[in-house]
Amino acid sequence: MSINITRRSFAALVGGTAITAALPIRYAHAAEYTFKIGTNVPASHPLNVHLSKAAEQVKTETNGQFELQLFPNNQLGADSDMLSQLRSGALECFLNSGVNVLSTLVPAAAISGVGFAFKDYPAVWNALDGKLGANLRGQVTKSGIVVLDKVWDNGFRMITNSAKPITQPDDLRGMKIRVPVSALWLSLFKALGAAPTGMNFAEVYTALQTKVVDGQENPPAIIAAAKLNEVQKYASVTNHMWDGWWFLMNRRAWSQVPPNLQETVAKILNNACLAQREDVAQQNISLRKDLAAAGMVFNDVDPAPFRAKLSEAGFYKEWRGKFGEEAWSLLEESAGKLA
Repeated sequence: MSINITRRSFAALVGGTAITAALPIRYAHAAEYTFKIGTNVPASHPLNVHLSKAAEQVKTETNGQFELQLFPNNQLGADSDMLSQLRSGALECFLNSGVNVLSTLVPAAAISGVGFAFKDYPAVWNALDGKLGANLRGQVTKSGIVVLDKVWDNGFRMITNSAKPITQPDDLRGMKIRVPVSALWLSLFKALGAAPTGMNFAEVYTALQTKVVDGQENPPAIIAAAKLNEVQKYASVTNHMWDGWWFLMNRRAWSQVPPNLQETVAKILNNACLAQREDVAQQNISLRKDLAAAGMVFNDVDPAPFRAKLSEAGFYKEWRGKFGEEAWSLLEESAGKLA
């Protein structure tokens, strides 16, 4: 049975905002400044819902001077392609996970995805809106990319597969599981005994359908928006990693925008981010109910044995060394002692 997660139902969850069927967003009169935004999730995902709303608000509050054009669902290419376009100036804006492609340019950006680090959202926002986030934004800025203050929520991730519930680390032994193309993700699941495969998200549904991989891991909003429940039966709520999107901009393009417009656009986007965070947190609960009603079998997971397995495998020690003492101490300041 497939779940009926439509654009309309997503819009209802965010206060009745309609999602335009035709993306990217275009306006009748040419703006002085036109910035394209690339994302890697479906148009119905809360990330794109709130970016669409922000684009309309930017148009209104800048009197049409500034236009944001949204290209969701990898329309502009895979994440690695969009990062290259951003750096070259072919793309003005790109929302990317710090744990994913951004970490190839700024290795410390992946630290927010350390396995089983954050127990809840207050711990996440304390870190990313606080000292750890400031440290990471400073490193991104040094790489030559503009990054806005607030990180958008992709949510806590759970493991789905077509074979069995995951209740303890041994259940993952040898399981072929798709993960994003990221050294941290690969390291995490290898340490847990799985057989991870790095793969761009656009390929995931087909890979699950054809049994190239047995399972994958993502937050509820992505599972629903991409209809992964159609090809996965079991959902284990491991909350093994929190992930979010940094709003990145090409420095050259942004520097050509007058300071008053920069301030207006940045304020609108950061406020939209805060609204998106609230919606994702609410949808984590409602979408789980919807997915369960459509036939997915959920089970809650005690993180303690998984954390112990990672410690035993040397995962925390390895990544503490890679991220360095400064970043690691800032992580533990918000998340608590890891190893």
